[in-house]
Amino acid sequence: MSRARAEMIEDTRARLIASARQAFASQGYANTSMDDFTARAGLTRGALYHHFGDKKGLLAAVVAQLDGEMDAHLQGITDQASDPWDGFRERCRTYLRMAQDPEIQRIVFQDAPAVLGVTESSHSQHCVESLAALLESLMSAHIIVPAASQALARLINGSLVSTALWIAADEHPNLRLEEGLQGLELLLRGLKQ
Repeated sequence: MSRARAEMIEDTRARLIASARQAFASQGYANTSMDDFTARAGLTRGALYHHFGDKKGLLAAVVAQLDGEMDAHLQGITDQASDPWDGFRERCRTYLRMAQDPEIQRIVFQDAPAVLGVTESSHSQHCVESLAALLESLMSAHIIVPAASQALARLINGSLVSTALWIAADEHPNLRLEEGLQGLELLLRGLKQ
């Protein structure tokens, strides 16, 4: 494949994802017309079908993009923390706060579970692996009690995802966020040596 063709394919995919992302965030998946966002991107339904299979496939691509951005933001918190324990705690708190970002709330925590189902995606596996590595480093530094890092990572990741879904589903998520943050502190305190 020529470089120009590869760039054209990537440009088409990027335009479809950007247009769908904006539409899904503002109108929701169910209320979004494929014709509207393909026209806004200056493309046809045929381009959507060719690159993503269908509207559901495009939602999966939008969710993957958002997940990547969320991961990068969370990793930045870990990397910039001067204290590993504080960085870990802030990373977990930030994940819950993300449930209040309107775009993330609607696409990742409302539409994606409803349309794509709650399954173990490659992203969630990446999150578990990332958490497990972080927990192992905290154990090696004698900051938290030694335990099976994979099991612990799955427990923490599962509780964060479940709580974020709970926060995002509420009409007034501020109270739920505060309750979730308080519960998180109690949970995390139990890890300390």
